[in-house]
Amino acid sequence: MRVIPPPNPLPEPYASLRDTVTRLFSSRIVPEIGGYEARGEFPRPLVRAMGEAGLFGAAFPESVGGSDIGFMAVAVISEEISRIRPDLGYCMNLQAMTCPFTILNWGTEEQVTRFVPPVIAGERIGMFALTEPGGGSDPAGAMRTTARRDGDRYVLDGSKQWITFSHEADVGVLFAKTDPSAGHKGITAFIVEPKSGPGYRADKIRMRNLSPVLSSCAVFLDGFSVPATNRLGAEGEGFRIAMNALEYGRLTVSSRLVGAAQGCLDHALDYARTREVGGRAIGRYQLVQGLVADMAAEIAAARALVRELAETMDAGLPANRIASLAKYFASRAAKTAVANATEIFGGYALADEYPISMFKGFIEMLNVGEGSTNVQKVLIAEDALGFKDANRASVPARKFRAASGSRAAE
Repeated sequence: MRVIPPPNPLPEPYASLRDTVTRLFSSRIVPEIGGYEARGEFPRPLVRAMGEAGLFGAAFPESVGGSDIGFMAVAVISEEISRIRPDLGYCMNLQAMTCPFTILNWGTEEQVTRFVPPVIAGERIGMFALTEPGGGSDPAGAMRTTARRDGDRYVLDGSKQWITFSHEADVGVLFAKTDPSAGHKGITAFIVEPKSGPGYRADKIRMRNLSPVLSSCAVFLDGFSVPATNRLGAEGEGFRIAMNALEYGRLTVSSRLVGAAQGCLDHALDYARTREVGGRAIGRYQLVQGLVADMAAEIAAARALVRELAETMDAGLPANRIASLAKYFASRAAKTAVANATEIFGGYALADEYPISMFKGFIEMLNVGEGSTNVQKVLIAEDALGFKDANRASVPARKFRAASGSRAAE
């Protein structure tokens, strides 16, 4: 697969960050990922290379190994990765946001020091385990996984669904009910280490057109033991932690949708310039130009919303409202992009020679992640109507003071 140069100029330092992604993927990731897929092997060395290049640490303070550039950098990196290889965009959720950033935001100093640096360095693989088989659009409210206190440990029983990287994870954030009778208020968050003992199993969910090695899984917990020191926050605080984590996850998912949409447009433009019908390039025909115009306009609008989300988060302002708007419109733009690209490619959209079918699979998956389109519509409409303030539960990111390394809300 040829890596098409990125579109649209960017100001510094974001242009250099995007160039770093493009060079790394051109020189190493794209040439090597096929070998891992052929062997059915998780590409740990490639994840490590992404971590070493600083792709996961942009939102993290230098005291834990990050570069502290901010959430706009996260958006730019996530978009460029997914423009080239949407499957590896998973890493920006699990190595850069929902797993390590949740620990940074809610963990003790000891937890942050122990777990965050190796995840953002790509040395340890992260996961985020909230959704359950019967959870639907309310994964927290429908939660059945339990955590029972037993001395200085918790014993976890239950199952999770669609948990990406859980077959390879070294550390993760997992949610369970410590008080099953208390609804949302009975949920507690835990930092888990899947390889620490018995009682944990992850089975790959096979999905055509998605990656055979960068997989989502069903997770089964049967008496899985977690030290009480690995509890994240207080008992009963898990729902608040989960909703906060999804707010940050919507930044990467929305950025990934924009990147996948841009990837569809890039390949469609390349094809429309070179494919000839009737003695001229198909891009000269107005019906094809109409498809291109719709793609370009919606992608530009979605990107603007995602960058407004990043700016809001960088300013430390409540971001749930703009996060829902960005996720909703990025999903819409991505669906338009892959549908129009398919029209432009015709039968060749199904050929392995072109990545359109791969983009389609990941766009469908991302449409559901961090809240489906219909969930976002409800959040947006209830906020616009004044029934529920979308920003009512937003929790600003917490930082570590560089001088002392101590946790402080800013």
